[in-house]
Amino acid sequence: MRLNRTLAVSDRAKLYPLSEGLTLTMGTFGERAAVVTPTSIIPIHELANESFSATRWYVAQTCARHEKCVAEQLESRNIEKFLPLYETVSRWKDRRVRLQLPIFAGYVFVRLPLRERLRVLELPSVVKLIAFGQLPIALPDDEMDALRNGLTSQLRAEPHPYLTAGRRVQVRSGPLAGLTGIVLRKHGSFRLILSVVLIQRSVAVDVDVADIEPAN
Repeated sequence: MRLNRTLAVSDRAKLYPLSEGLTLTMGTFGERAAVVTPTSIIPIHELANESFSATRWYVAQTCARHEKCVAEQLESRNIEKFLPLYETVSRWKDRRVRLQLPIFAGYVFVRLPLRERLRVLELPSVVKLIAFGQLPIALPDDEMDALRNGLTSQLRAEPHPYLTAGRRVQVRSGPLAGLTGIVLRKHGSFRLILSVVLIQRSVAVDVDVADIEPAN
């Protein structure tokens, strides 16, 4: 058997198309059937038992300024979602208006088994699930739990330019405990910059210096 971006199988093999360009190859070698992607070959038993069946967090990209609409549609379908918001003040004509805007513009976090992804993808304002290669990428549950706890608490948070370098610290206590980010000092207070590498977005959150320590 020769593996070179494709999977060589016997004449009795059958190809089953999946969404997003994947091909499920079922041949005479039984349990060693695999999903073929440009970069890897994934055993079908692993895909069925873990990647497709497990309920995990994914990132849905939305049309511009449609995040809240998508969140409402997800809720109507009983799909768990997370859309962190922050408050800002905007001047409109002769008055100031307080607005609730998404921290991660253009994205909504969703939690469901990957095999049910069409429930999200068929929404008109959803562009795609963020993926690497062909398969959507699941976010670590512990990091998502910490992010949700921190961004739904009373901590002040707002979008921040995406950062990838700087002094890294880990939060050892408080709502953001367990997360790692970059610490900045602004107007005498400390701000933790949390970055979601998958979507290249960052959020700045006020932290107490007693809650952070240098990251290993």
